Amino acid sequence: MSEPHQSTGVVFPTVDSVGGRRSTTALGRAVVADALRGADPVGSASAARETNWRQGYLPHFRRLVEAGLPTREAAHAIARDGLGSLHDRMRWVGPSGEGPLPTAFASIPAPLASETIRGEGAPDRTISLPYAAERASGDTLRRVLAGWVDGGVVEPTCAEAVERVMANPDWLDLSDQTIVVLGAAAEMGPLRTLLRWGADVVAVDLPRKELWQRLIADTRRLAGSMTIPARPGGEPVEERLGGDLIHDLGTVTEWVTEREGRLVLGNYVYADGETNVRVSAAVDALTQRVVDQRGHDVALAFLATPTDVFAVPGGAVARSVENYAQRHTSKVLRVPLRTLSGGRLLRRNYVPGEDPGINDSVVLQQGPNYLLAKRLQRWRATAHRAEGGVVSLKVAPPTRTRSVVKNRALAAAYAGAHRFGVEVFEPGTANTLMAILLVHDLRTGAPAREHPWQDEAYGAAHGGLWTSAYDPRSALGIAALLGFAAAR
Repeated sequence: MSEPHQSTGVVFPTVDSVGGRRSTTALGRAVVADALRGADPVGSASAARETNWRQGYLPHFRRLVEAGLPTREAAHAIARDGLGSLHDRMRWVGPSGEGPLPTAFASIPAPLASETIRGEGAPDRTISLPYAAERASGDTLRRVLAGWVDGGVVEPTCAEAVERVMANPDWLDLSDQTIVVLGAAAEMGPLRTLLRWGADVVAVDLPRKELWQRLIADTRRLAGSMTIPARPGGEPVEERLGGDLIHDLGTVTEWVTEREGRLVLGNYVYADGETNVRVSAAVDALTQRVVDQRGHDVALAFLATPTDVFAVPGGAVARSVENYAQRHTSKVLRVPLRTLSGGRLLRRNYVPGEDPGINDSVVLQQGPNYLLAKRLQRWRATAHRAEGGVVSLKVAPPTRTRSVVKNRALAAAYAGAHRFGVEVFEPGTANTLMAILLVHDLRTGAPAREHPWQDEAYGAAHGGLWTSAYDPRSALGIAALLGFAAAR
């Protein structure tokens, strides 16, 4: 896909070989090749030569993980080089014309003001999750966690982290943190849970009246407060709120940098298609700028998608191997399906004994732009940890968000996923769980582990994709058929 030349704000670079258009394909291919060049020159050359990026991107994103496994230094180099490539290549188009991405910070127009909306409720400091038509807390929540661990739905470290927060309910008093929620209206974001606990949240999202009317109403009935960037003026407050990260990057960045207290930058932005890369690049540029100006006392928070490539612990591999031998689709059905499909259907998830294993749960329909945007976040997390910063990056479970439900094929696959040991979460359960894990990481400091892949795997709530008997993509089509059938 390409963008018209008149695009403004954070944009893709023009490419001479495609007539000077702004090519998302060329950008993605080049960034992946650059990220691999130091750690894996052969893999880098292969990515650079890929002629069908939109269909052939999968092995190159897998290689970004595999090439980083031999040493932590290799993983750090891939993250550093990938970030550097994207920042060097993305462009800024403003009133003065086009220039490198840092041009966005060169000239700041009139600064933004602030508006604070205060809640009227009492803080709820109970650690609880909405789950199966009830609010699970205490021993009920412990039983839910134990069931998830027993079912291979979350890593044991996820349950351990939640239990640790349950043992320290005072951790929910976040008055010593300034949590910036970028993408405040995101379904998977922590905004409402933080407000329920009584936190004072800095909220950034697009300047859309209906969006802020909804968030203001939510804030009023909860206990915390929400501070929002706003244009000065006499219009109703909901008409002046918000900041466009793609088009007003410098202004929003300056406003965020000036917030008081220890900053936690939470990246929960999402958009469809190529816009997802643009807004993710904008957030990363904001993040780098804030860290440069405020120092590494700034903590970063991200949610990783489960439909990506991860190195996973040996325990998850062993669980998958056991499931392949004992559970889910019977051998009577498995053998003919594999034979008729030429081995494409119902493949093993791993080679037995791998440690770490490589879980490839990428959904082809999500496309290379989505995967690049999410990989950018993982690279930033790795780089910030390597420099001594605190990072909370958690693999979030498959969730029935609006962006999933509107994709009929993906919605059907999720509807049939339980047949293969995968649990799909409701948004309220998923975003509350992720907020609890964020508190855990902020309070414990989320110490870096021996290798970045272990940081990513710690506390993962993968929904069973890591422990499923079958390679997820080899079962996705069957899950979708079963999901379509169940919906009839």
